[in-house]
Amino acid sequence: MRNQQVAQFLNSIADLLELKNENAFKIRAYHEAARRIESLAEDIEKVAREGRLKDIHGVGESIAEKVEEFLQTGRSTYLEDLEKSVAPGMAEILNIPGVGAKKAQLFFKELGVSTLDQLEEAAKTHKLCKLPGVLEKTEENVLIGIQRLRQSSGRLLLGTALPAAEEIVQLLQPHEEILRIDACGSIRRMKDTIGDIDILTASTEPDKAIDTFTSLPIVKLVLAKGPTKASVLTDADLQIDLRVVPPEDYGAALQYFTGSKEHNIQLRGLAESQGFKVNEYGVFRVKTNEKVAGETEEEVYNVLGLEWMPPEMRERTGEIEAAASGSLPKLIEQAEIKGDLHAHTNWSDGSDTLEAMAQAARDRGYEYLVISDHSVSMGFIKGLTVERVAEQRRQIQLLNARMPNFRILTGIEVNIRSDGTLDYDDEVASRFDVVTASIHSGFAQSREKITSRLIRAAENPHVDVIGHPTGRLIARRDPYEVDLEEVMRVCARTGTALEINSQPDRLDLKDSDARLAKSLGVTLAIDSDAHTTSQLGLIRYGVATARRGWIEKKDVLNALPLADLMKRLKRKTLAKAA
Repeated sequence: MRNQQVAQFLNSIADLLELKNENAFKIRAYHEAARRIESLAEDIEKVAREGRLKDIHGVGESIAEKVEEFLQTGRSTYLEDLEKSVAPGMAEILNIPGVGAKKAQLFFKELGVSTLDQLEEAAKTHKLCKLPGVLEKTEENVLIGIQRLRQSSGRLLLGTALPAAEEIVQLLQPHEEILRIDACGSIRRMKDTIGDIDILTASTEPDKAIDTFTSLPIVKLVLAKGPTKASVLTDADLQIDLRVVPPEDYGAALQYFTGSKEHNIQLRGLAESQGFKVNEYGVFRVKTNEKVAGETEEEVYNVLGLEWMPPEMRERTGEIEAAASGSLPKLIEQAEIKGDLHAHTNWSDGSDTLEAMAQAARDRGYEYLVISDHSVSMGFIKGLTVERVAEQRRQIQLLNARMPNFRILTGIEVNIRSDGTLDYDDEVASRFDVVTASIHSGFAQSREKITSRLIRAAENPHVDVIGHPTGRLIARRDPYEVDLEEVMRVCARTGTALEINSQPDRLDLKDSDARLAKSLGVTLAIDSDAHTTSQLGLIRYGVATARRGWIEKKDVLNALPLADLMKRLKRKTLAKAA
């Protein structure tokens, strides 16, 4: 394994040198050294300890020094300096199988691609195959490579893992040997990122259930197969594990494998204090080993004097105490969302028309949709000038006349400037039904500066919602430094809502921040930030995040029917103006 790691390290150096158009001989030297070390019959660490690195054909003094540093420290200052000398993200692109330095250079030169996200977007929109020497199959391999790279380098986004788990469940459910089936683990708790994709099923025919799972059409490779467990790699290069248990144990197993670990530890402690033991097979009396519960989750909790609690709450943050006292909150349900306050169209950086977005929202059963295209300072994505605002409003009026029992509301996503002002003046901002104010630049400013910007925006009488309040992009960009509690106190005072942005790579506010906001009396808006009709469905992830934050219907602005929403917006405007 270490030989392979060293070879990969040397190949990475060679790829970056090629990207920088360095001497071809030097590039070949690193590739040759990598090849020799990878095929070496003995352990490279042993060779290094014995001072024999330079005995390997192709390994000179310079390469030997770099290999020794890598083996001793797990890093290389030379490689790190190379990575810093190219466009950010290019080193990561080179890690995608099949994307060497020449293709990376081509993508950068012709399309300006310098990050994984940009490459993924270019592949999805079929821009790569229009380049010389790039086939459609290459695009497919690039997308698979990106997915695999992200999975191997860390946790999956909920928006990737949950649909994959649901597809497996949907494929297995119709089979007669599958009696019950659920995704479990952190997927069932709807965490923003997922480690393992785990599926649990109940069956009296475990061998048949395992065979069915490993034979599914989306299975590319069977990684492991036993009498009650199996692991596969799907055609999307996602690893999914299945566990089969008897029906009479299913509730206990579902509770156990849903977790979290901290929740289960507290539950076991409670059980022991009552003379029980709890495990994946059931609840048992300690004295007699009699099984008293296990077929359903409800009976597992009930026998311990607890109400059943939604999986999203099971993080040992007070849920067991609330379940014992009968004070669990009634968490927001997706069906209670009456409309979406943040959606984009092709008037700015969205892909679909006003009419298409409105019809898709109406088809979802919404009462309203707020069109929140970007404001004027986002000129590079067609931000709306004042003239285009007026033109869009006329089109919205025409559409509203044709769509009974549904309302398109005029909205805008304005930029919060460096000094906290908006990029529209008060007169223009006052014309919108809903104004969402967001920070899109200056993320590196000080905590005091960012906090001041958000507070000034919240105090603006025309701002109804603060969009994606911490600016995070999961696994790609940390939240900016901000005194979020102070911002929340101002929002509570002014009646400004804070957004839970449902984009899977944002989920901003995160769950714990949403819970803090609720405790301070802040109203929340759960929005999709949709840029296509299909993205309206991302609202499910925002709802899940809200549930993890113990949010109820009464806490959510867009859980209000249209008439009540308009009254609330008017009251907030008056309150802030006062």
